[in-house]
Amino acid sequence: MTDPATNKYSLALSDVELQRYRLMADAARATESELWQLAGLVEGARVADVGCGPGAMFPAIVDSVGPTGEVVGVDGDPNAIAAAQALVAANGWTNVTTRVGKADATGLAPASFDAVMMRHVLAHNGPTEQSIVEHLATLVQPGGSVYLVDIDGPGMRVRPTDPDAEDLADAYHRFHLAQGNDLEVGLRLRDLLTAAGFDVVAYRGWYNILQPPSELRPPAWAARDAMVAAGIATPDDVARWEAALDRLGAQRPTIYASLFGAVGRRPA
Repeated sequence: MTDPATNKYSLALSDVELQRYRLMADAARATESELWQLAGLVEGARVADVGCGPGAMFPAIVDSVGPTGEVVGVDGDPNAIAAAQALVAANGWTNVTTRVGKADATGLAPASFDAVMMRHVLAHNGPTEQSIVEHLATLVQPGGSVYLVDIDGPGMRVRPTDPDAEDLADAYHRFHLAQGNDLEVGLRLRDLLTAAGFDVVAYRGWYNILQPPSELRPPAWAARDAMVAAGIATPDDVARWEAALDRLGAQRPTIYASLFGAVGRRPA
């Protein structure tokens, strides 16, 4: 998530944040295989993962496209790309490359991909949602697809609850609103694709039900410093939130993550 004032990412890329990315990727493998097929993430496909972060989805995408396919990861955060490059090197993937680039100006060649994936990026870029999707439209060849996944923030649930943890979530919501972001953008994925000239061939919603490790922290926690800098929170709030997350972690809460996915196909 980029802070427009500083052009720096608000979600600090810590070891715990990397663990959250991996948890999300594992859930995606389990729940989205049919949508991936519809989007063209198949053997031999050339796929762009725009907003790839540290490359958490790379193992699943590489499995889908096989050795004859190709994967290109793009992210605006150089630190995330460095982590993604380290993952590529560690796995010896010769068909995966990465680059730093903006979601609405990736620098990738037009009409050069069979499929483009974007996950959990639009909710962090409210003022440029439509321009991002329109840029993605230029990257796929005729008959190719764009696959979007994003959240319905108000549909997220955690049980058991904690008042201070809920206050953290409320502050995070206010932080997004102040930047013009829409945490309900999952409800509009079909509209964004249609406006970009796609034929929408699938649009679905689901819950990922997760019981994360006790040390895992929500995205709101990763944005705590940015919220303090923006005047949304104080250091005392951060200390109170940390205590609440520690209390919840000891109880191993269940997270009900409300997600939407849409596949748009570019007319041939």
